Amino acid sequence: MSPAESRTSRVGATKGRPRSEAVERAILEGAMKLMEEGVPLAELSIERIARTAGVGKATIYRRWSGKEELFVDLLRAAEPADPELTGTSMRADLVVLLESLRQRGVLSRRSAILHGVYAQMKSSPKIWAAYQNTVIAPRHRLGLEVLRRGQENGELRADVNIELLNDLFVGPMLVRAVLRPDAELPDGLAEQIVDTLLEGLRPVSSPSGEHSA
Repeated sequence: MSPAESRTSRVGATKGRPRSEAVERAILEGAMKLMEEGVPLAELSIERIARTAGVGKATIYRRWSGKEELFVDLLRAAEPADPELTGTSMRADLVVLLESLRQRGVLSRRSAILHGVYAQMKSSPKIWAAYQNTVIAPRHRLGLEVLRRGQENGELRADVNIELLNDLFVGPMLVRAVLRPDAELPDGLAEQIVDTLLEGLRPVSSPSGEHSA
């Protein structure tokens, strides 16, 4: 989902006026330009962004309630697109989700700007909370949905705590992407993590061929 689509889903038609993708792009590019110039997040004001983008402050406020919401959309625009699940199997969907995390980790390492922005964002409670609510939380819910479907379809043992299991799947990728910047993020890592965990989580078949929990 693009930043514009995400915003539309949050505020609907309450503003009552059409949105210009060109204007929104200019605003986001203006904010990114300031960050590329080394402007700290704390000094990235709406007034400064508007001046850089060549628009009025009111133009920005018609699209974002404040710097926090704008900044989250800026990060979303800079990140890889949200993953589209195939729905063919729990394993396939888990691989898609973890591959998305791997790509974000690779991108963050390659971009000094994004690396610095993530570090600064955690020092701003409002922006970090907004990012958690609009980016991280939906991804977390998506992971739980995949695991829940896996239990319903018999791909996963019914006695497994899916909240804990979701953390077990995501954890290794996050450790490599965030906590161990020197660790490799090779192609195929998502499949390796998923298959290693699933090996011990599949339902055990009884002699009659029926699954037992």
